[in-house]
Amino acid sequence: MSEFYIYNWIIVVLMLCVAVSAVIPFWKIFARAGWPGALALLMIVPFLNFVLLWVLAFKAWPGDEKAKQ
Repeated sequence: MSEFYIYNWIIVVLMLCVAVSAVIPFWKIFARAGWPGALALLMIVPFLNFVLLWVLAFKAWPGDEKAKQ
């Protein structure tokens, strides 16, 4: 009843690929915004990813001060 067939392994591998492909771009974005890149791991958490995107969208970026001067 608790056998792990090859289809289950394929689904697990696909889910890991999707998770990694979602984390890598956000790691770069968070690093450029001046935040720790490890915050990108929170993008896997449902609902929290939307909150993080809203906070990231409306925060002051490091390049904003240079543009105002």
